[in-house]
Amino acid sequence: MNSRSGSYPVLYPDLVAAGGLASALERLACELGAEITVVPGDWGPLTSAGIAAPHPGRRPLSVRAGADRRRFAVAGWSAGVELVTGETPDLRDVVRAGVAWGAGKGLAELTALLPFLHVGELAEAHERGPAAVVDVQWRRIREQAAAEPQFPEFGLLVEAAYAEPRLRQLYPFSSHWTLGFNAHTGSPCPPVIAVAPAHDGHPYRVRDSPRGDCLGEAATAAKAVALAVALLPAGTGAAVAGAAE
Repeated sequence: MNSRSGSYPVLYPDLVAAGGLASALERLACELGAEITVVPGDWGPLTSAGIAAPHPGRRPLSVRAGADRRRFAVAGWSAGVELVTGETPDLRDVVRAGVAWGAGKGLAELTALLPFLHVGELAEAHERGPAAVVDVQWRRIREQAAAEPQFPEFGLLVEAAYAEPRLRQLYPFSSHWTLGFNAHTGSPCPPVIAVAPAHDGHPYRVRDSPRGDCLGEAATAAKAVALAVALLPAGTGAAVAGAAE
């Protein structure tokens, strides 16, 4: 939230009295008997903060105060993936979420304990491992292609890539209709190869990234996929969990 808006004191008198979100979280945790460590947020101490997560691999639970109404938005990331999100007007919920997130509770347990938290399909797949994430993402990409019958070239490309075992084991994504492939399921991760569908008289194009250099052209989706496979970096295997960094 932009603290220059006049709504801040009205929406968050408790935060104003405490001197900001970070201080308010610390005070409330003491009142609740909860042990948390508050770390700086991305938007300054008045409207953002983080709650450190001792559990290995989990980043601090980020907390931001909303600008339009009283609400605290939280997000929990691990291995380059946003696993849990949610909004609540009650700062006590945020403290409890920080404790549970930091303790390493599973996603199903988190949402059962704190119904304001939400977990998406991909996040659930991440608990089962990278192969499950890749499977879910491929299904979503194929559904996206099927929902765009007016652009058959994209659908042909998706199906040709899915039929190729070396591409099917990578994490697929689409950017402006270009199909990219990552060797990691988290972000950030530069793609290992990308293929743009034929359009407006242009052939299929294999690129080093969705908007990167063109490495070659092909007249059909099948030939473009074959070229992409031939240009995969040496040692490219199944996508692994985490970010490239």
